[in-house]
Amino acid sequence: MQRVKIDLPLNLLHKTAFGFYNFSWSVALPWLRLNHRLADGYQQRVLKDKLPGAADLWIQAASVGESFLALEILKTLRVKQPIQILLTANTRQGIDILDQALSQPNNDPNRIQTVARFFPFDKPSIMAKAVAAIRPKLMVLLETEIWPGLLLALKAKGCKIIIVNGRLTEKSLQRYLLWPSIWQSLRPDKVLAISSADADRFGRLFGPNGIDVMANIKFDRMAPSSFVNDDHTAMKFILPKGIPFVVFASVRHEEESEVKKLVRKIARNRPQIVMGIFPRHIQRVEFWQDGLTKLGIRWVLRSAVSNPVSAGTVILWDTFGELMSAYRLAQSAFVGGSLAPLGGQNFLEALISGVIPVIGPSWENFSWVGQGIIDTGLLRIAEDWRQTATLILQDLDTPRPRAPVIKTVNQFIKTRQGGTDQACRQIESILFEK
Repeated sequence: MQRVKIDLPLNLLHKTAFGFYNFSWSVALPWLRLNHRLADGYQQRVLKDKLPGAADLWIQAASVGESFLALEILKTLRVKQPIQILLTANTRQGIDILDQALSQPNNDPNRIQTVARFFPFDKPSIMAKAVAAIRPKLMVLLETEIWPGLLLALKAKGCKIIIVNGRLTEKSLQRYLLWPSIWQSLRPDKVLAISSADADRFGRLFGPNGIDVMANIKFDRMAPSSFVNDDHTAMKFILPKGIPFVVFASVRHEEESEVKKLVRKIARNRPQIVMGIFPRHIQRVEFWQDGLTKLGIRWVLRSAVSNPVSAGTVILWDTFGELMSAYRLAQSAFVGGSLAPLGGQNFLEALISGVIPVIGPSWENFSWVGQGIIDTGLLRIAEDWRQTATLILQDLDTPRPRAPVIKTVNQFIKTRQGGTDQACRQIESILFEK
């Protein structure tokens, strides 16, 4: 077994466990290089490329969502002196978002210098080398980026650690608690969790000290909407005037059979409406072409439409970039990823367009929004496709004006903003403490 130097006062069991963890990475690395996703940036992940150098602040984002959070922090951070910031992400998509943002002109380039890199693999010997080179005064971990190799290396070098916008599901907590005794010695200096429930779970993992609740930074990224109607959208010219329009958004492969039943039910009860189906993955358009043909439902590809379609047509979206415009003209909307246990897709886009969406029972990916969105009447959760159909038919019978919906959602968002400022004040207090 490959040995890894451990400077923390860990007991023999923990040192042995970390040695085995290090060895497991050694065995896995050659295979990880064959993985298409992980092969991208592999040289940076194993520190074969030149290290970026010392940084005062290191912010780790898992992927796309967390990278946007990192950029919110970067925009809000108030620095008292020039600092170096390293931003890392695990995925190509995350890196692209960071690189694109960092390529924009910096209003104060002499105060903040930033660089983006792929996050190193969590092999303890790799992380020890990375931390020794970077030596951050503060490590910011976004949401659930809890890596034992990284935490071990940071603790060994006396680096401060804070978890920001922290969220931890019960399922993830139980996985971490398979090795319960080690986490107390690796605990961050501060955890800012997005809810009391998340704070409680972090407390069970690390102990209760230094754990507080913050507003979710994701609300700060949601600009208030002033949209009520858009007479100039290109979408308006492909829909027949006066005919209700229903959107089925971000439909996932695993729920297609249920959504097909839903579409058939709506078509039978309201044969003159127009429906738009937006598959989450565009290659699934072929499934819908075949399925709708067998159901005897008239369909047309969006790419083939330039004039208003006939009443009773289903438009299959084989193009990108028009979902928001579709929401703005929809009388009702179903948001997918929710009729199968997939965690749900983004229903907030429908809301800020003035449509109160219907989703299925699975929405764990967006549970951070909170129960309040249901209590406020801004989201409807159906038990299955049948109840989803009932709610959509009710929307068609009783159209809902958009302006009150937009006003309510703006207020909902506004009262939940401020998390970025809260997190940045904590980061600044650690970075610039005397």
